[in-house]
Amino acid sequence: MKFSEMPYTRPDLEKVKKATGEILEKLSSAGTAEEQINAYLAYEEESKEVNTSWSLAYARHTIDTRDEFYDKESDYLDEIGPAFTELGQRVSLALLNSRFRPQLEERFGKLWFTNLEISIRCMKPEIMELMQEENRLTSEYQKLYASAAVEWEGETIPLPKLGPFLQSPDRAVRKAACEVKGRWFDAHRDQLDELYDKLVKNRDAQGRAMGYENYIPLGYDRMGRNSWGPRECAAFRDQIASDMVPVVARVKANQAKRIGVDALKFYDDPLMFPDGNAVPQGTAEDILAAGREMYHELSPETREFIDFLYDGELLDVLSKEGKAPGGYCTSFSAYKAPFIFANFNGTAGDVDVLTHEAGHAFAFYRAARKGYLESLISPTMEGCETHSMSMEFLTAPWHGKFFGPATRKYEIYHCEDSLRLIPYCCLVDEFQHRAYEEPGLTPAQRNELWLELEKKYRPWLDFEDLPFYSRGAGWQQQTHIFMSPLYYIDYAMAQTMAYQFWLASLENREEAWKKYLTFVDLGGTRTFEELAQGAGMKLPYAPGCIKEIGEKISRWIDENPL
Repeated sequence: MKFSEMPYTRPDLEKVKKATGEILEKLSSAGTAEEQINAYLAYEEESKEVNTSWSLAYARHTIDTRDEFYDKESDYLDEIGPAFTELGQRVSLALLNSRFRPQLEERFGKLWFTNLEISIRCMKPEIMELMQEENRLTSEYQKLYASAAVEWEGETIPLPKLGPFLQSPDRAVRKAACEVKGRWFDAHRDQLDELYDKLVKNRDAQGRAMGYENYIPLGYDRMGRNSWGPRECAAFRDQIASDMVPVVARVKANQAKRIGVDALKFYDDPLMFPDGNAVPQGTAEDILAAGREMYHELSPETREFIDFLYDGELLDVLSKEGKAPGGYCTSFSAYKAPFIFANFNGTAGDVDVLTHEAGHAFAFYRAARKGYLESLISPTMEGCETHSMSMEFLTAPWHGKFFGPATRKYEIYHCEDSLRLIPYCCLVDEFQHRAYEEPGLTPAQRNELWLELEKKYRPWLDFEDLPFYSRGAGWQQQTHIFMSPLYYIDYAMAQTMAYQFWLASLENREEAWKKYLTFVDLGGTRTFEELAQGAGMKLPYAPGCIKEIGEKISRWIDENPL
């Protein structure tokens, strides 16, 4: 079924309460393990319908935040979301307390029960109002950001369309575009400061109500992290600061020489080459057509997947007024269908959508057809981001379809830009940890903290006197900080995994693809640690991992000049 044909039905809370009550009764009265298994599988089917409606409403709302119907649906779902979570927890508790747990573990796996134990630590009825308020605040931030439009060359354009100008070979244009973007954030400074302050205090209150010192343990549980915690995360960030930042600093020094500047200003950072970064050839339609060709040639598995995606109109990638910022991949469980959302802007990022977000979509498409429980289709987020970031590199032999004679330039850009991302992710992550460890920080103190961490993770940048950025508020453009707390280090861990898949593909492409398929096809039936080790990869936070990867990538950069 095509996306436009998928019917939306508002989730009926009372109906779901009744159905959940019936399921709970069946679980309680079951005389055999098989009866409990059948009762839970019936609950899964009910959940798929509700989750599909939820995803449809979210997708259609983000496609046009001005649509009154889906705007109201978004507000309604924000309001009732915690109640649905609480109903799910009742089912989880019934399963955890089942007298048939050994048989259920044999059928569904021990990891499933580990995940259930984590899920019941995520809320209790006493914090429902706080969760509803949190949903309202994140929606307010998203609407504000989606409304962002700036004056550029006599025209009002959505913020994402500044992308090409931020990468202009003309330094004055880059700086001007950066200033225009910064001034929009400065103009909304009070709103953004107030929103985040409320979110931090709200989440801190939730954490304390759950019995924690602050929000962080609750945040880790809500991310579903089942094989590593704050200690491993801190060890990973330490490795990045000591072993990866010097590598990136050297790359950035070479970039400054390449584009002809004495030192990188913040507005120089996106420009990799003096005559401009590689941009895809042709129109958005040409890029989409090349993407289909690429996946047809990559493997039989990707051919089947891409036809399903395109024929089902399961992409919305053009930037337009009223559309929410950023990009994502979601799914419609009832149809076993992924969906890609993005904002094409004429930069290499348009191609990245067809590799990164399609990596997410491909992984869901494969795992959803394996017969796994819905909660085991996807791994934790660092595993999901490994799917997407690895696909960016494993499609390298086909990048010429998009960039033509500029392909080599794009390959260098992609390698170096991916490297640059890792310290930035650590910057975002440490900022978030500190913000929740010290919820009483003022907006000015949070900005000072961001500047302090910039020096630790991106010492090569000079913010000069740019509006917004020079006062340390640049974190406010990172949507994850507002909307998905503690979700960003996952990208850095996944990037180290993606580099390992890429380096393996340079030695034996066929074997690397087999390892990737194995990683993808296991879905969420294994922990991230088990997935990594099963694919023969080193864990990102294992001692020495970052140093080894950094040395290999440095060697590739040295051996592959433009």
